[in-house]
Amino acid sequence: MTAERHLGRLRPAAARLARFTGRTLRGEWHAIVVDPVRQLARRGLSGLLLAFVAAFGVIFFHDIAQHPTGAMWVTRLGGVKADLPLWLSLLRTPVSLYVPALDLPVWAGITQLFLAFALAELTLGRYRTLAIAYATTLAGTLVARLMIAIGPGWSGLGLPAACGQVLDTGPSAAVVGLFTYLSVIRRAPVVFTLTGGSMVWESIAVPNLAGREHLIAVGSAVVLGLLHGRRARLRALGRSLLPTRTPGPAPTAPTAPTAPTAPTAPTAPAASPVLPVTASATVPAPASPHPTSGRTPMTSLER
Repeated sequence: MTAERHLGRLRPAAARLARFTGRTLRGEWHAIVVDPVRQLARRGLSGLLLAFVAAFGVIFFHDIAQHPTGAMWVTRLGGVKADLPLWLSLLRTPVSLYVPALDLPVWAGITQLFLAFALAELTLGRYRTLAIAYATTLAGTLVARLMIAIGPGWSGLGLPAACGQVLDTGPSAAVVGLFTYLSVIRRAPVVFTLTGGSMVWESIAVPNLAGREHLIAVGSAVVLGLLHGRRARLRALGRSLLPTRTPGPAPTAPTAPTAPTAPTAPTAPAASPVLPVTASATVPAPASPHPTSGRTPMTSLER
């Protein structure tokens, strides 16, 4: 009876877990496979330009490096070491993406390289793919130089100075960074486990310079993936952290001194305006009788 109760409690949890796994795998299948295939059908082979360039670049440098003179020029163009000056390492880093690593099989790595650049270009676009690939590779190169500068110790963080003479080339950091970035923004845990998890296991099993750089590439790709789509929020946060300036009064430009004016001649007084005289239509008063000296006129009866 107790076993039946435990089974009754586990069945709903197992069903929920199965539904969650199915939704996750279905969403990852559409995000990693179906959507890029639709983009490829819409854009054609032009959507695989970076993948073809990366694959043919690795094959080209691999064939040139088979000859002594060619190997010398490949090292001069794309050979990156930690003991080189920083400006020279930065100058060679873009070419080092196409120079195959010495301890890795070329033909096995070309498949991963082509697939990583193809999926990234179809999903992210051409310019963002190049930016992510270069940023993850550059992060691994710079942090490896810092680890060598620290030296051995520091709880295993530093590296011995002999690692500065190891040739640090190959597109592996870019491949790992692209797969990790895609898995973060597309929420693909299976792809993340197969790429980032394998790099973690590799760095633990074989603690060398390449393993450290792969870990750094994975970490930088995770950070870039988490910042994806948050540009407006980051701008608002940066503006809020900056001190606000209150606008002060605008400075007034100094006025030029005015030239002294010449004295003006005295002006004649202005004549008052003459109003026109108009004839008034007045009625004349009645004429008074001619006065006589103390006498009143006599009537006819008095005479």
